[in-house]
Amino acid sequence: MRVVKEANERKNEILDAAAMLFAEKGFDNTSTNEILEAVGIARGTLYHHFKSKEDIMDAIIDRQSGRMLARARQIAEDDSIPVEERMIRVVMALRLEETEGAGGKDMIEHLHRPQNALMHQKSKRIIMNQVPPILAIVLEDGIKQGLFDTPYPLECMEMVVAYLNTILDDGLVVLTEEERLMRIEAFIFHMERLLGTEKGHLDYIVKMFESGE
Repeated sequence: MRVVKEANERKNEILDAAAMLFAEKGFDNTSTNEILEAVGIARGTLYHHFKSKEDIMDAIIDRQSGRMLARARQIAEDDSIPVEERMIRVVMALRLEETEGAGGKDMIEHLHRPQNALMHQKSKRIIMNQVPPILAIVLEDGIKQGLFDTPYPLECMEMVVAYLNTILDDGLVVLTEEERLMRIEAFIFHMERLLGTEKGHLDYIVKMFESGE
């Protein structure tokens, strides 16, 4: 007897199977046949939900972005966590390449391909619109505790995210390791002034960049 499932349930099954295969074998080395076999569906069912393998990857990125933003906001709103530690946890929760079991590195490579420029632009728009308000939650708590001094917490975070989303994005600006380290040093130098905090107070941010190496 053929099992009929709700559209969203079937769609998520396909995404779960594809994400696992992309993580194990890589995006390019995974065929649609393997996805079909993993889910146990006919080709027509797959194409009813997704136009192509690329479309599946885009849907995985959309779904994962939503989950990451929700997780980051939950951390940002947890005032039981010290501000500095909370800031690091929020940023790490937003790292697509750290996604477990869903081919995070392949997601990044997929976004940086020329043919996926529109998807990359969409992801950048999501980051610029939704990440600064989440980071501002932590910054506002830091202001209340006297750790920072700025009347523009949201705008500060917009500036920070804009810089990280362009200059330190490997897909947009090509830097040598020496140049990258210099940019990080300059970034922290100017962040201390932007946020109105003492010199050296933001040295812990280096941990975020070291974790990404």
